[in-house]
Amino acid sequence: MRISAVFGALAAMFCLVTAAASATPVGIPTDQALGFQQAASPVMERITGFHNMMLWIITAISLVVLALLVYVVFRFREKANPNPSKNSHNTLLEVVWTAIPVLILVIIAVPSFRLLYFQDVLPETDFTIKTTGWQWNWEYEYVDHGGFSFFSNMTLDADIDNEPYTEYRNLSTDLPIVVPVGATVRVEVTAADVIHNWAMPSFGIKMDAIPGRLNETWFQTDIEGIYYGQCSELCGVRHAFMPIELHVVPQDVFDAWVEASNEDPYSGPDVLAAYYESTRESRVAAAQ
Repeated sequence: MRISAVFGALAAMFCLVTAAASATPVGIPTDQALGFQQAASPVMERITGFHNMMLWIITAISLVVLALLVYVVFRFREKANPNPSKNSHNTLLEVVWTAIPVLILVIIAVPSFRLLYFQDVLPETDFTIKTTGWQWNWEYEYVDHGGFSFFSNMTLDADIDNEPYTEYRNLSTDLPIVVPVGATVRVEVTAADVIHNWAMPSFGIKMDAIPGRLNETWFQTDIEGIYYGQCSELCGVRHAFMPIELHVVPQDVFDAWVEASNEDPYSGPDVLAAYYESTRESRVAAAQ
């Protein structure tokens, strides 16, 4: 079994257990953690696998270079070589230290191009969300679900409420994005004023939002939960206060949310709150 598959399976198991325990977010930065957030999409699983492969390669290169440095320090020190060598070059050595790095780069390039292709070529999608960056919030339009749109702003500290699910300072929003479990979603990204960047670490997404240009990316996840991202392009004084909050919910909850949001986007969170409240006991029981 490939290393990436193992890490992907472990990540999925972790996320499922976490999601079952409560409505506590799955995709969120964790104190004292090392490495990436847990992968929640096929793209992020491949990014994690590529990262792990690169870690082994870089570690091996570092150890070889360290060994060569130690060897040179002791083998060619002044006491061991009172008469220094007059050689200016060595043809074999020149070929070796040119050919080996080229071979390593080729080995790295093949999976790298595969990953880039998988990220950039969109599969058949179920629906599209258009995302527009503003100074300093995000606008979302569900173009395939009635065309309703809304602005998503960071929740102020005074308005944070941990019922019926946990909210986080500088990460939670008043109107989150909602998608159904298992759906393949196209995200069209642009900006209305300056360059922004729509980043969702758990999905392996980091897409520039550029005025006058429409970029696109995609994601798909089978793990129900709440995921967070942020603007990742310096866009002004309130750049740090442009969070992204995304809820992955069952299809029937998503349908109810869409119906409510078409009438009034500010009534959408009530649908989510009712769902989390109704499933509180079953989620707690599943975690025990």
